[in-house]
Amino acid sequence: MSKVFIVSKRQIQLFIVVAALIILTGVYLSWNQSREVNAQPSEARVFKLVTGEYTMTTADGKELDVYRWDPGTIIVNKGELTELQISGVNGSSHPFTIEGLGITGEVIQGKTTVVRFTADKKGTYPIQCMTHTDMRHGGPMVGYIVVQ
Repeated sequence: MSKVFIVSKRQIQLFIVVAALIILTGVYLSWNQSREVNAQPSEARVFKLVTGEYTMTTADGKELDVYRWDPGTIIVNKGELTELQISGVNGSSHPFTIEGLGITGEVIQGKTTVVRFTADKKGTYPIQCMTHTDMRHGGPMVGYIVVQ
């Protein structure tokens, strides 16, 4: 003799609701909704700079070469890991210093110099080419790193 179970429509609906609640509870408990606030990025923020040369003729006919960093100003956040990739486009050599950050280096034409740092203090830090320091030497070749 076989047993017959009679299931009502109401029981099926109740079963579906209970199963859905169990599944939703499992998803909710396993979902990791936490996020770090003010977390440091694991990768550096990269800025690409180039050395540029501009030639002009003054009113008295004298030719003038002027060098610069391009872009001339970059803005970074305090505590942010920063990477400068400086490509030497014009000028054979640009030894430089970044005042206040204790960084020195040299950019060679046709090569890229990589500088990594984390600025821990807000302010404006000049990146100064030591070859082009004044108008007699095609300068001043100065750019700025602004730390917010």
